[in-house]
Amino acid sequence: MTALPLSHDIGRTDVPLLDETIGATLERVAALRPDHDALVSVHQGLRYTYAEFDAAVDRLARGMIAQGLEVGDRIGIWSPNYAEWVLVQFATAKIGVVLVNINPAYRTNELAYALNQSGCRWLVAAPAFKTSDYVAMVDEVRPEVAALERAIYFWTPEWDALVAAGHTVDQQVLRARSAGLRADDPINIQYTSGTTGFPKGATLTHRNILNNGYFVGAGCGYTEADRVCIPVPFYHCFGMVMGNLGCVTHGATMVIPGDAFDADAVLRAVEAERCTSLYGVPTMFIAELAHPDFERFDLSSLRTGIMAGSPCPVEVMKQCVERMHMDEVTICYGMTETSPVSTQTLLDDDLDRRTATVGRVHPHVEIKIVDPETGATVSRGEAGEFCTRGYSVMQSYWNDPDRTRDAVDADGFMHTGDLATMDVDGYVNIVGRIKDMIIRGGENVYPREIEEYLYTHPAVADVQVIGVPDVRFGEEVMAWVTLKDGATATEDEIKDFCRGRIAHYKVPRYVKFVDAFPMTVTGKIQKFLMREQAKAELGLDDAQTA
Repeated sequence: MTALPLSHDIGRTDVPLLDETIGATLERVAALRPDHDALVSVHQGLRYTYAEFDAAVDRLARGMIAQGLEVGDRIGIWSPNYAEWVLVQFATAKIGVVLVNINPAYRTNELAYALNQSGCRWLVAAPAFKTSDYVAMVDEVRPEVAALERAIYFWTPEWDALVAAGHTVDQQVLRARSAGLRADDPINIQYTSGTTGFPKGATLTHRNILNNGYFVGAGCGYTEADRVCIPVPFYHCFGMVMGNLGCVTHGATMVIPGDAFDADAVLRAVEAERCTSLYGVPTMFIAELAHPDFERFDLSSLRTGIMAGSPCPVEVMKQCVERMHMDEVTICYGMTETSPVSTQTLLDDDLDRRTATVGRVHPHVEIKIVDPETGATVSRGEAGEFCTRGYSVMQSYWNDPDRTRDAVDADGFMHTGDLATMDVDGYVNIVGRIKDMIIRGGENVYPREIEEYLYTHPAVADVQVIGVPDVRFGEEVMAWVTLKDGATATEDEIKDFCRGRIAHYKVPRYVKFVDAFPMTVTGKIQKFLMREQAKAELGLDDAQTA
């Protein structure tokens, strides 16, 4: 019997990598298509052509130079989706300042950690969002964040002064600064939760994210005629790389439907702006399809889009194709540390491949599936750990060489922790996770981070966090808690201890008080048994999940 080939594949290389900085790409595209729409922020009533957008980016970049930012400085951005977020993204890229993305859902504990670990000089932020008073939270953590010199809030006199300061710096000063930058310079830090300890700052270069955005856009067949609706958050690679950079590298239009996801706002934006592409995690598409007035929206302009973040149910994919006209919708797989996309389905892949796989290897990327114990590449059809290398692998975890070495091996392969298979045609299927990561509505939630926070509760002796099935979010967070002798606590007290201190999607939906956890004879906690018991007690079934 002939042995199956190994689970190893290398992407096509006939289209060369972009060997330039993000700023250079924007200027090149703006010169080619000055009057074409670059950015439309529907909820703000703002619209920029490429010439106007590049000019606005330059003004902000010169203002940052005027107020003392140097190459290699870090500034945090803490805001939901606004046009100002995109201006800051490109302005920092033009002057060599590293943009540190901070999740809008973060609370004080997480904010202070990100600012300290990255050494941010500045924080640029929205003043508030929903129930979050960002100004008050920044004031609360400032005594703990020694390096933070300034916090500048959108739509305030200080923000206006920063933009106005751009008029005091000659354009040639900015050009000289930009000319000294290299494609391999770090330009972005994105925090990704760790399975042990605090979040890690994936450090990404111009080359990393510019090319990933370019090839994701190419995978969707983008041209200057495309208008991409981006309801996914900018703080994540899905928004700022696959969205913003995916558009700019092809001269397409970025369309922001709202500051955060709202199905009605998305459908209105697609109709009003004649969007050709729509992004989202499966739960977003489910919400859009379930809109009570869905049928009255004209979505006939749509042809493609990207669904990522968690597996797509077959029925949802069918409805996206049939009811939303997204005949060429694609599925992407990746992780922050790989800029993010490593595999993507093709425009003409059938429904089965768009729902049962995450596509094939991306251009200029190499992938393999290995035995987690031996590191040997497994045969096609066998499960193993998905590994990837190439231009897309992060530079490092910021100031964390030990965890960088743990993640990226001596041969340059990023070990994802995901269990996958590869079929004979090279299509990859993600079948599980080596780590205990929970994916809640497209957000990666690592139990260890929540456990370490709950350990600080005065009544908690021990805690273990697991994911349990959920129809709406795919998975929900559940904490199993043992209490200290003589201590008492209620489910609501545990949840209240988390609210306002860790992101809302990390707050346990369920809390179970126990005397002990199921363990092996060697003392290893068996989370799979905890999950099965919880499913039985709560009446949950994996098959119900969306």
